Amino acid sequence: MSERTVITFGTFDVFHVGHVRMLQRAAEHGDRLVVGVSADALNVAKKGRPPVFTEDERMEIVASLKCVDAVFLEESLEKKRDYILEQGGKVLVMGDDWAGRFDWVSDVCEVIYLPRTPSVSTTGLIEHISSLG
Repeated sequence: MSERTVITFGTFDVFHVGHVRMLQRAAEHGDRLVVGVSADALNVAKKGRPPVFTEDERMEIVASLKCVDAVFLEESLEKKRDYILEQGGKVLVMGDDWAGRFDWVSDVCEVIYLPRTPSVSTTGLIEHISSLG
């Protein structure tokens, strides 16, 4: 019987309980969880700002979780299919804020969208911290 590898992607900046819960739930869909952490340059391209923590720091944080088996650096959004194939992903898990946007890889793996943790977001946390002064 072959191993069922779950793969997910994210920035994981200003790591919070929503990230933990998402990764724990993703891990439940297989035997092994592999996480692609967005490169600093990719984050700037996507969000128009650098992450608070460097890609190396964010990869170290994610790798330290017991539910995560491996991490790698995601350098290009266009290479999602390549990353899935390279990592042996059988299941792609993403937050439901991305619902439908990764269905195009359903020919190489199962695609599952999980509900996000309500009222927790990195952008919201950064805005809140900034408003404190």
